[in-house]
Amino acid sequence: MAHDTVQNSMRINTKDILVRQSLFAKASESLLENFVQAATVKTLRKGEALFLQGEDADAFYIVLSGWIKLFRETLDGHEAVIDMLTNGHIFGESATLEDGIYSFGAEAIEDVRVLRLPSAILKKAITDDNGMALAMLTSLSRHRKQQTREIESLTLQNASQRIGCFLLRLCHRDDPGPIELKLPYDKSLIAARLGMKSETFSRALNKLRDETGISVKGATVVIPTLQTMSRFSCSACSNEFPCDDMH
Repeated sequence: MAHDTVQNSMRINTKDILVRQSLFAKASESLLENFVQAATVKTLRKGEALFLQGEDADAFYIVLSGWIKLFRETLDGHEAVIDMLTNGHIFGESATLEDGIYSFGAEAIEDVRVLRLPSAILKKAITDDNGMALAMLTSLSRHRKQQTREIESLTLQNASQRIGCFLLRLCHRDDPGPIELKLPYDKSLIAARLGMKSETFSRALNKLRDETGISVKGATVVIPTLQTMSRFSCSACSNEFPCDDMH
């Protein structure tokens, strides 16, 4: 079970965390204070579920540390990974405007700390404040844009290009080559996030190595040049490196 820790000693930090989210960038002081008073920190161990698909969405969350897997279960019992989130990412807030039910599950893939925020406060703020309603619509629009990009990637990019795109998102535009990266989580999870099976991932990674000259040893990847990687990975995409929605 996840453990709650009252935020009384972290009120200023909690406010800082909130205002860094575009959803709360223009929130009133009174609303921020309401969230600060109600916020708690939840600590999860690797493999522990935060919530499951279909449960009542009584809270939304911001990742403080570690990695969270968002997933949906298919009718045949398989798991589809829909996102992997780390420090600073917000999730679960969209359920406030839907039917109040989580449309996905969330699970820690390593030890994780998240900030828990009651959905009821957000729902009231959206109802009472046009500015918050607009901020929520903007947030939903941003999620929709990301989903459109992912559909494009699955439709137009081959498996090797999708892996290359994933690696590019771990880089900064001004990084000099060669660039050494540590994969943020297990290769099997990366494969699932990119919509492919582990064996497909292995074959596609070998092709990416041949096409771009990268080297892979365990969880370490060395990219000789961003130019070569982006030329190969972005050729079947409507966007180019660096993507405007990269983080």
